[in-house]
Amino acid sequence: MRPRDIPNIITGFRFLLVAPVVVLLLQERFTASLVVFGVAGFSDALDGFLAKHYGWQSRLGGLMDPLADKLLLVSSFVTLSWLGWIPAWLVALVILRDLVIVAGAVFYNMRIEQLEAEPTMVSKLNTAAQIFLVLAVIFSLGVQTIPALWIDLLLYSVLVTTIWSGLDYVWIWSRRAWQKRGQ
Repeated sequence: MRPRDIPNIITGFRFLLVAPVVVLLLQERFTASLVVFGVAGFSDALDGFLAKHYGWQSRLGGLMDPLADKLLLVSSFVTLSWLGWIPAWLVALVILRDLVIVAGAVFYNMRIEQLEAEPTMVSKLNTAAQIFLVLAVIFSLGVQTIPALWIDLLLYSVLVTTIWSGLDYVWIWSRRAWQKRGQ
């Protein structure tokens, strides 16, 4: 193992944390699930820092990192919806947005040119809103009740940023595809 592999190993570890988070949520062991979710979040920050600070970025890491994040978030969303804590319509919208983005990326990669993943600022805001929502719901269930108004604000923040970021991706990549096809 080389030092430059450390970020990818940490990302692989994050994949392994998805199942314990889901199982702990299903068992309604919310405090424990919050701790594991927090460890996963810390591992995301750590692998990103190491990759950028030491120049240990790789194409594999660039694909694995957002996939691990998505898997953890979507699994948490689906599980919390199953338990009745996040509305199913919001989970469906989040998944639909991700499917549209993935389908567009595959199309662009196959028909236009190799795609380099570039998360937009709106997408980063959406991811942050999703993380805060999951953390707030689990914290409210396991540690200290958070007023419903705050949870609702986070729900609607996820709604707005999901729609906004989905439209943003469609607009940006459609325009790029149109320009490339015109060349």
